[in-house]
Amino acid sequence: MLDEDTLCGLDKFENFFVNRLPVGCEDDAEDDPTATKFKWENGYLNGAAFKMDKVNQFFLGEVGTCIQKCKLSAGSSEVILFGTTMGSIGALIPFESRQDIDFFVHLQMYLQIESQPLCGRDHQSFRSSIEPQKDVIDGDLCEQFNQMEFSKQRVISEELDRTPPEVMKKLESLRNKIL
Repeated sequence: MLDEDTLCGLDKFENFFVNRLPVGCEDDAEDDPTATKFKWENGYLNGAAFKMDKVNQFFLGEVGTCIQKCKLSAGSSEVILFGTTMGSIGALIPFESRQDIDFFVHLQMYLQIESQPLCGRDHQSFRSSIEPQKDVIDGDLCEQFNQMEFSKQRVISEELDRTPPEVMKKLESLRNKIL
């Protein structure tokens, strides 16, 4: 549970997701707690009386086995840690400002173009294998910026109106928020 209306989880299809109760669902549940108004007869919500709204969706590529909301140290931000069957440990952290969101969305977009995968599969289609990726920035892809040639780093950072050291510093500051 992230709050009283929001939960996150991992499923057997290798997805991470965040779901939230829709606004006003408490009133619907109070009006008809047993959901016997036959909403399935008129095709509403495919027969389910109550459904959650999808906030985030992300394909991990491995089956998740555990998930925990925690702080790793006293001064760090609260993160969602997860583990997988292959031994990976991942962290999900919320962005604090709109500028950070814009920066990382554009960085991911340029990296998808410049950093072609080894097997030829489009990165966006991989992260959207079961359902479309929604509102999650791929940190693994963003970390590939540090391993790129300097000429490619310079091209991407110029598109972002920054220098390569500024982009690296931004990635490092996000990494330090977790620890």
